[in-house]
Amino acid sequence: MVAIYRYLTFFLFPLFIILIYLRSIFNKEHQSRYKEKIFSSSFNVVRNYKKKLFWFHATSIGELLSILPLIDEINNINNNIEFLITTTTLSSSNLLEKKKIEYNIIHRFFPLDTERLSGSFLEKWKPDLVCFVDSEIWPNFLFKIKEKKIPLVLINGRITKKTFKKWILLGNFAKKVFNNFDLCLACSEESKNNLEKIEVKNLSYIGNLKFAVKIRREKIDKLNKKILENFKPWCAASTHQGEEFILLKTHNEIKKKHNNVLTIIIPRHINRIKKIKKLTENFKLRSQILDDGDLINTSIEVLIINSFGVLNKYFDCCKNVFIGKSLVKKLEKSGGQNPIEAAKIGCKIYYGPYVYNFDEVYNFLKINNISEQINNEYDLSKKIIENFDNTKIINEQNISMLNNHGTRILKQTISELNKLIKI
Repeated sequence: MVAIYRYLTFFLFPLFIILIYLRSIFNKEHQSRYKEKIFSSSFNVVRNYKKKLFWFHATSIGELLSILPLIDEINNINNNIEFLITTTTLSSSNLLEKKKIEYNIIHRFFPLDTERLSGSFLEKWKPDLVCFVDSEIWPNFLFKIKEKKIPLVLINGRITKKTFKKWILLGNFAKKVFNNFDLCLACSEESKNNLEKIEVKNLSYIGNLKFAVKIRREKIDKLNKKILENFKPWCAASTHQGEEFILLKTHNEIKKKHNNVLTIIIPRHINRIKKIKKLTENFKLRSQILDDGDLINTSIEVLIINSFGVLNKYFDCCKNVFIGKSLVKKLEKSGGQNPIEAAKIGCKIYYGPYVYNFDEVYNFLKINNISEQINNEYDLSKKIIENFDNTKIINEQNISMLNNHGTRILKQTISELNKLIKI
């Protein structure tokens, strides 16, 4: 099976080159750096071989943010370590441009998982530790890392029921792939149970590393903050197609009680901005697409945010936050977005019934009275109206509890890594 996988990746390689090139034309890949994914000559290795190199691979923004506190903590313990982070998405690259100096990291795009590219990448970068994050399982790389006897870890490993069913069909091949890892740290009890069924060795569950993310309270500019004081704002974050229709109906329900309600929509994919704007017009609601540096129109009813990395600013202004990818039934097997950021800013969080990817996180928040499930616009509007009548009081006890929970997970993760390689 290993040989079959290697033959397939070898013969499909030319097709992947064409696909990535076409994606670059449509601005779905970095205009110049897309070659890092397909040519070893473009790996652009820049490192100090006198220092240790820890390599982390995280596919996109969520996984990337989860490991930044870990990198920061390791750097505090030993500042003689370099960090290489590979990702696959353009959005993660854009985020790291802002973070790389702050966190002492080098960023590259993850190469295609062919035997030749994986071998060349490891030979050129020579990492001392490799950590794959979440559900990033790339067999050619894993086998090559094992061959070179480099310590290999699955960090915050996530193997859902759906993913497990696919892996289990591969029988012994799945076991061979996962047993390349020297250590597997699961992100949930479900993932731990599924990894046990694949007979993964040296496996443990110490908690979801995403709880360790450090939240920096950011403020919107003073003029816009002053304007928002005239509204009763609430925020719908990381929304997906189909959810805005329900959220605008929610707005109209709240409007029956509070005429100055302002619905702030921050879609997961901002390329949908114009469609959302059109939808607000169909509802006959006054809306504005807000770009960086724009002033909020004082006569609007719906504000649509056209920026990356600004969730914190709007969470800070709103005590009620709906987290998206949770109301669309067709996404029930992949639903849910991370609510921890909003929770650590003291917001009350609402979510739909489809949060499969973050089920344990939402349950943890629900037990601590930080989040509540809603099923439709009537549930959501009722809860927001009730909470509007309360003054926003940031529950410092809840925030402290969440931070302590995250710190414990972070410290235990460091302890486990230290057993493999001295930090």
